[in-house]
Amino acid sequence: MTEPENHTCPLCDRTSIAPYHHDKARDYLSCQTCNLVFVPPTQHLTSADEKAYYDLHDNQAGDPAYRRFLDRLFTPLNQRLAPNSLGLDFGCGAGPALAQMFEEAGHTVALFDPYYAPDESVLSERYDFITLSEVVEHLAEPGKELDDLWNGLAPGGWLGIMTKRIRDQEAFRTWHYIADPTHIGFFSEATFQWMTRRWSSMGIPAILVIAGNDVVLIEKGWADGARP
Repeated sequence: MTEPENHTCPLCDRTSIAPYHHDKARDYLSCQTCNLVFVPPTQHLTSADEKAYYDLHDNQAGDPAYRRFLDRLFTPLNQRLAPNSLGLDFGCGAGPALAQMFEEAGHTVALFDPYYAPDESVLSERYDFITLSEVVEHLAEPGKELDDLWNGLAPGGWLGIMTKRIRDQEAFRTWHYIADPTHIGFFSEATFQWMTRRWSSMGIPAILVIAGNDVVLIEKGWADGARP
């Protein structure tokens, strides 16, 4: 097993790390500050192997079953959006069904994916909502990437995240989610609570909404409560 004292949390950048689980393939470490459980970087796939694994997915935008799956994020987020909102589907994959669903609802959605839609110019815009559907568990640097996306939200905007959450250490040992070799970061409700406290401490309120077993929404408020 890798030594936890040699690692820094990729979300909060702290070094208070403890062993969490170990299987035949990988080690899993737990941050004692933000509760993120993560795979050490030396055990991540290469970019080429990661892309090859993603290419095996067959998520079609018109697949009714896939759209029902995405509806767990789409419906609670869409209910909170103003008409004609501008969004970003971050990590959209090869078949951006979620973006299509929001566009069918009257919104405009930009796409970004490091492999399938790598136009980084969209990351410099400001958005009314940003979605990450089954994405955060793949991020090697979630602290930096989530901070960048938070900064890309307009006041009053929403960050919509779909990812399966850790329940407890016992359930983690037999959890199917850790069998995917591209899943390297695992969030719990406590992790999302830490994130919103941290963002709120920067002067702009972050309001966490638990919208389902695998969906959280985070609203970005206005500095000093200066809601228009």
